[in-house]
Amino acid sequence: MAELTQNPRPMKALGNWLNTPWTLSVAMLAAAAILDPGNFRSVLEFTLAALGSTARYILFAVLLLAYLKATGAEAMVARAFEGRETRMIFLAALFGGLAPFCSCEVIPFIAGLLALGAPLSAVMAFWLSSPLIDPPTLLITAGALGWPFAIGKAVAAVALGLFGGFAIKLLHGQGVFANPLRQQKARNCCGCSAPKPDAEPNWSFWTEAERRARFRGEFISNGVFLLKWLALAYVLESLLVHYVPAAVIAGLVGGDGVLPIAVAALVGMPAYLNSYVAPPLLAGLMEQGMSAGAAMAFLVAGAVSSVPAMAAVWSLVKPKVFAAYLGLGVSGAILAGMLFQLI
Repeated sequence: MAELTQNPRPMKALGNWLNTPWTLSVAMLAAAAILDPGNFRSVLEFTLAALGSTARYILFAVLLLAYLKATGAEAMVARAFEGRETRMIFLAALFGGLAPFCSCEVIPFIAGLLALGAPLSAVMAFWLSSPLIDPPTLLITAGALGWPFAIGKAVAAVALGLFGGFAIKLLHGQGVFANPLRQQKARNCCGCSAPKPDAEPNWSFWTEAERRARFRGEFISNGVFLLKWLALAYVLESLLVHYVPAAVIAGLVGGDGVLPIAVAALVGMPAYLNSYVAPPLLAGLMEQGMSAGAAMAFLVAGAVSSVPAMAAVWSLVKPKVFAAYLGLGVSGAILAGMLFQLI
């Protein structure tokens, strides 16, 4: 015990581990085993089966993301912000879902573009579409909810980007958001740097030792990240299916009409976890009676209000632009849910 006191590293490592999704997953399974031992095996088998069915999507997503990062493909996104404003909006909305940025890269990347004069409309298109979909999220959504839902979410991401981009373009033309930026201070990024707009990707990354090392690092870090969050997601889904009455879910966000979709969007904004936990959780809710349109609205609204997405916007622009971001996000989520429900 004295050695642990003199050397705080083991205690710090233990504290870090306790503050992770792994701990929540173990704690919830332990609670189920203690409080309802008769159903524990069923809860555990459901969790493991769901995680196993998604394993191939996780593996492919991790390989794809590591490849994109190792090649430097994110540098191509900067080219979406060149040329005419209308073209920029379309490309920014499209590429927002393809950029393999970590949350800390988004801030210096967008700050640089705004400082260089990129229009707020194109930046808003990117901001709205980027949190909604990326290669890993697309595959995990497909694994949990099916390809029609995953494709619908991808289409909603681009459509929301276009909706927000052209709305800001119209408002800016009328004199609104003339000076959108906050006063910027120097920032330290969490170990990563913003992509350089003039950088060229190297698709044959294995020819460079540095890129090979980055591929290995990204593969391991993203694999662990996805696995821990999906394990938590499937534990939550299992507990939801086993213990939450279907009538409760169906009464809140089931059935047709605009009200369940609007409720799901408004609940999704404050209740959202992240893009990897949400699809499995929604799969459980849909089994309990949640409508497809409400599930789509929940996904879209939640992604816009995720902490990294909001932090990126809040740190760079003034409150009125941030309010516009949230307003466009929730209204776009309701529209996406209504259209998906009709289809």
